[in-house]
Amino acid sequence: MTLISEAIRAELVHAYSAPDRHYHNLGHVEALLGLMRDNLTFLSDPAAVEAAVWFHDAIYDTHRNDNEARSADLARERLSDTAAAEQMDRIAAMISATARHTLPSFPDERTASDCALFLDMDLAILASPAARFAAYEAAVRLEYGWVAETMWIAGRRHVLEGFLARPNIYASPQFRSRCEAAARRNLVQALEALAD
Repeated sequence: MTLISEAIRAELVHAYSAPDRHYHNLGHVEALLGLMRDNLTFLSDPAAVEAAVWFHDAIYDTHRNDNEARSADLARERLSDTAAAEQMDRIAAMISATARHTLPSFPDERTASDCALFLDMDLAILASPAARFAAYEAAVRLEYGWVAETMWIAGRRHVLEGFLARPNIYASPQFRSRCEAAARRNLVQALEALAD
């Protein structure tokens, strides 16, 4: 059962279709929904994960650093009549976790597993074939087109090095086994490209 009504879906489709969204757009949401379907048997609350997918980048302003919190607040507002309070807390926690892509502490293993898979779906692009990864990098750069090149390089380097410094980029065994090595290769190559 979905928590996303037709009215909410229409509102979110409109938000994700904004002309300044080059990667964090409807295609990104559709890709995550596809990954969610591929991993459905591993999810304990697919409706919560689907809601997190739809709302996680609902508010995306590259001039701000509170997009995830604002997106979680929007989800709370829009889903207040359909999601139970405990479920809404899980959805908001998953959305907020995309700020750092680190798994928060949850009181139960099933919720932690759902969040791990959700975060990994969001990071799946990092393990893409080289051409697709390059297109992702270019699209994100367009979203930050207002940032001077030297500042972009410094900021992007910080993000990429942060992922590489982790013991594991992916939190779930499903994604770690099939994506970790490719993601690390892509990130190393992206860092090398920034140095050129």
